[in-house]
Amino acid sequence: MSTGPMASGEVAEFEALRPRLTGIAYRMLGEVQEAEDAVQDAFLRWDGTDRAAVEEPRAWLTKVVTNLCLNRLNSARARRESYIGPWLPEPVPAAAPGGPPGALGPLETVQQRDSVSLALLTLMESLTPAERAVFVLREAFGYPHREIAEILEVSEASSRQLHRRARRRVASAERRFAPGDAEWRRLVERFLDAAIRGNLPDLERILAEDVVSWSDGGGKVSSARRPITGRSRVARYLLGLARRGGELGPGLVTATIEEVNGVPAVAVRIGGALNSIMVPEASGDRITALFVIVNPDKLAFADRALSHSGESSGPS
Repeated sequence: MSTGPMASGEVAEFEALRPRLTGIAYRMLGEVQEAEDAVQDAFLRWDGTDRAAVEEPRAWLTKVVTNLCLNRLNSARARRESYIGPWLPEPVPAAAPGGPPGALGPLETVQQRDSVSLALLTLMESLTPAERAVFVLREAFGYPHREIAEILEVSEASSRQLHRRARRRVASAERRFAPGDAEWRRLVERFLDAAIRGNLPDLERILAEDVVSWSDGGGKVSSARRPITGRSRVARYLLGLARRGGELGPGLVTATIEEVNGVPAVAVRIGGALNSIMVPEASGDRITALFVIVNPDKLAFADRALSHSGESSGPS
């Protein structure tokens, strides 16, 4: 039996899989610390198991992490039901260029990038834990239903049924006419420029007619506790935020464009401290949804990541 201290090769084997496991856990839970804790718990189980009996470490660890996340989801539901205002997933900046994958895990495919959109992660809150697990494993990581069935200990037919149900429930979050990377960034640049200048007509031209804005303050800071809908209302709400920021004094508020959850987003700092992150969803040349995170607990990881990257860019 191999249940003693891990050899360096066994540790390296786990560390090579850590980004993928963290990516699965984040998509399952929508929270960075919870995802990292689940992966660390999996490491402890890996350390304590008879590793010689594990034929395929990746499959074994994926099963452990998935089931740890299922348990955490069950307890998270109760907390989120009593959450003040809309609950949004934690925003995650892109990993540093040339560095290892961050909490989002690998983003090598369109499916992997789309599966970390805040729109989709938010909608996945409507799924049962089992539906969410199947959806994440199948859509983001391409697992065949045979393997998913083994991970969840269900039949292959049940896995397919869970996947069909999940796909139907989250269909509205699918990106059908997403702009290319360069077009998306230009759209966010125009959006930020119009907001800074306080130009209502320009801002309204960028917003879709049925745009919706969600704000997550968690009851810890002031934020809209209900979604704001419609081009005119969202534009005026955003200009109100910009105006209040300007009243704090010249140079105190800065706004930069950063890659967050796979798309360009606006990071707002007050006195150097991260105050909010605005993550847009786009279709064609219009912003269709806006996710505004101001809960300081949910900004802590992003603040550290952006401070370490030192690569902030965009108008301010």
